[in-house]
Amino acid sequence: MKIYGITGWKNAGKTGLMERLVAEMAARGLSVSTVKHAHHDTDLDQPGTDSFRHRAAGAGQVMLASPNRWALMTELRGADEPTLDTLLAQLAPVDLVLIEGYKTAPHPKIEAHRAATGKGLLAARNDTARAVASDTAQDTPLPRFDLDDTAAIADFILSELGIKGAS
Repeated sequence: MKIYGITGWKNAGKTGLMERLVAEMAARGLSVSTVKHAHHDTDLDQPGTDSFRHRAAGAGQVMLASPNRWALMTELRGADEPTLDTLLAQLAPVDLVLIEGYKTAPHPKIEAHRAATGKGLLAARNDTARAVASDTAQDTPLPRFDLDDTAAIADFILSELGIKGAS
């Protein structure tokens, strides 16, 4: 599987760019999956549901299945957070996995940047950043895209990964 990341500071436009890129890549006929890293505690399950009760009782993994989707939840229960490679190995094969977050992981990535964050570019200190997508001009030797130019960003990613035939 080919992987490519979107990174940036909080409120820099990462999730919006991810959403648009997934739609763009899918419209081009590619199969796409995503991995989203969160720094805070997340719970996709709600208190009172059967699956929540299973986890609360001590189940290490709970699979929830319906006619429309299935999800596998794994409780770490104090174990170390799995590596990105470990998580990627859990995904079904696709043409492209887009990764949101994981700033320091070794995969290539584009930095999403908004001036409103008041933060400088991560790309200045991160050699895995291949380009910057920003809402303002940036002083960087890397290729720069307008944050909203989804088609150009998608073209860049596909070119970087050598994925042909999508359009």
